[in-house]
Amino acid sequence: MKRALGFVAIVVLAALAATQILAQGNPLVGTWKLNTAKSKYTGVPAPKEMTRTIEAAGDSVKYTNSGTAADGSAISASYTLKYDGKDYPVTGQMPYGADMIAVKKINDYAYEATLKKGGEAVASTKVLVSKDGKVTTITAQGIADPGKKYVAVYDKQ
Repeated sequence: MKRALGFVAIVVLAALAATQILAQGNPLVGTWKLNTAKSKYTGVPAPKEMTRTIEAAGDSVKYTNSGTAADGSAISASYTLKYDGKDYPVTGQMPYGADMIAVKKINDYAYEATLKKGGEAVASTKVLVSKDGKVTTITAQGIADPGKKYVAVYDKQ
């Protein structure tokens, strides 16, 4: 019985260590607040406020977005993905009405994502994290309507 408990303890500690290593290797992990003064929205309504929480989830990354839309309604979206360019489902409201997202890591500080709705690409985004890890800038543009675009600047909390 002691051997079994010892084995379980080792497995749990190894899993926790792996999660910490993934988090340390990803500058996006953490809580980010939208800086509305530095952000610019064209053709799409700007949210009043938005918080992005990004956390390691095993060998994946979990995103949780919450905030207040321009009209005062609540905004909430979440998804768990790998940076492998494959489609992952979105729960909640995403820009451009997206229900899927595919993200590809360019380097430790740059990512590209495609937002999809019903299997069709509706927007492309670029995510850049500052070298000091304190600012994330998301540039998005609609595919069918390039006039719908935004640059959202997030500060790490």
